[in-house]
Amino acid sequence: METILEQQRRYHEEKERLMDAKTKEMLTKKTTLRDQINSDHRVRAMLDRYMEVSANLRDLYEDKDGMRKDELNAISGPNEFAEFYNRLKVIKEFHRKHPNEICVPMSVEFEELMKAKDNPSEEAQNLVEFTDEEGYGRYLDLHDCYLKYINLKGVEKLEYVTYLSTFDQLFDISKDRKNAEYKKYLEMLLEYLQEYTDRVKPLLDQNELYGKILAEFEKKWESGMFPGWPKETSSALTHAGAHLDLSAFSSWEVGFFWSCLLQITLEERAQRLFSTKGKSLEALDPSLFAKNPKAKGPKKDSERNKESAFLEAQIYEYVEILGEQRQLTHENVQRKQARTGEERDEEDEEQPSESESEDEDNEIIYNPKNLPLGWDGKPIPYWLYKLHGLNINYNCEICGNYTYRGPKAFQRHFAEWRHAHGMRCLGIPNTAHFANVTQIEDACKY
Repeated sequence: METILEQQRRYHEEKERLMDAKTKEMLTKKTTLRDQINSDHRVRAMLDRYMEVSANLRDLYEDKDGMRKDELNAISGPNEFAEFYNRLKVIKEFHRKHPNEICVPMSVEFEELMKAKDNPSEEAQNLVEFTDEEGYGRYLDLHDCYLKYINLKGVEKLEYVTYLSTFDQLFDISKDRKNAEYKKYLEMLLEYLQEYTDRVKPLLDQNELYGKILAEFEKKWESGMFPGWPKETSSALTHAGAHLDLSAFSSWEVGFFWSCLLQITLEERAQRLFSTKGKSLEALDPSLFAKNPKAKGPKKDSERNKESAFLEAQIYEYVEILGEQRQLTHENVQRKQARTGEERDEEDEEQPSESESEDEDNEIIYNPKNLPLGWDGKPIPYWLYKLHGLNINYNCEICGNYTYRGPKAFQRHFAEWRHAHGMRCLGIPNTAHFANVTQIEDACKY
């Protein structure tokens, strides 16, 4: 049986070896996306084990059951030699009963782990499960979410490639269409983005990210600045405590005129209103009071709206995190759609093996001018780069000083969610009157 002090010593050793293994893993050069993802998952596993060992070690030091204190007293008291020989006797008795049992040092275990990492088996090369569409973390697979979206009532029927460009523009959907089915769609989309992020970026602390999103969302929601959910305003009679003075009226017909101005259009309402003249609250007929339904109400509607809006806030953040995968997915789908059926069949037949494709990815591309890559993964020609004006950068202060490369991307961004969100934060409608306005000061002058 292992003593308390021996358990502590072993946990300290394991922590040091885990820290050393994590350092070596992170310093190792990763040549492919597969290597990077697998490495991150190995680091994540070691980090989880490190936290588990630290928790066990803390419990041993707290010594809630007093066993550690008793052991220290036993080996440091007046009978320390007797305690030593008693423990030696227990060890000899154990090895006499188990003569062939050998304890493997922890150093050997970690050496085996390093060897398995350097020479992985076929199964070890795929530490994470991805669909064929996801290409081991290179692309998103939003087909199920797309089918859920186009079956929502009242939404525009889009093609998949268009959906990939606009699925995060949730603020463009009118508030009256954000019903229970819409909320289920948001939950489905968010669940996929969270699960995909956990596979692609395992070192990202999603609990910390959740707290950050919640704090920012609460501020925007309370101020009415969250995109797509303007702050509700109601009449002065409802929330400002305003009331109608009936003492100036001599009959209900005159009161009816004023009630029309207050958007109370029914004649019965005017009659009921005038019947309350000169009476206390206790003397009024109970039938005059409005009934409060249990199932519906402005408070519950507001809570449901807030839940949906918070789902949208999380989706916005995850789309930012997965921006690279989202862009590659859009380009990949466009590239596939541009090919004919025969070309796609030929591509499937001539598709290189996984090792060959990784070798191609490992090839260093000569790109001294840092030109953008084309659909084939190679730099575009320099004349095409100059023709499209990609050498010119445009900055937009409204988008948070975001930089756009080329006039086409710059003009397109005025209709995208980032600029629209910036305009909403300024309290300015994103209309055609503000086209080409990029400075906050200029936008506020209009």
